[in-house]
Amino acid sequence: MSVTVEQYARAHVVTDSPEDLDTVLVLLRCDTDTSEVRVRLPGPDEWTFPRDLLERGLRTPTTAGPVSIWPCGRVQAVMEFHSARGVAVLQFDTKALIRFLRRTYTAVPVAR
Repeated sequence: MSVTVEQYARAHVVTDSPEDLDTVLVLLRCDTDTSEVRVRLPGPDEWTFPRDLLERGLRTPTTAGPVSIWPCGRVQAVMEFHSARGVAVLQFDTKALIRFLRRTYTAVPVAR
């Protein structure tokens, strides 16, 4: 039986604009079949990457393909996504990402 863990998280869109950061609602998703994380931004953009990339990225800068994740101070983390259309940089509260990871580990334990 496949289980899907989904959670919405608020993220700030990082730009070089002098104006305030825009806040967007991002869908985080993990399926028990693959243990991969999917991040869906508003619109058609979605990225898929291994769950351990998210976990490692909360502690140290980490990159896999078009996705980079790194800690930003003690309470925030940054995700950078590259596509043919450009680059999206989002800043999250680390607590929201940790809460999502905990829920995924409850539903989809680490493979041994």
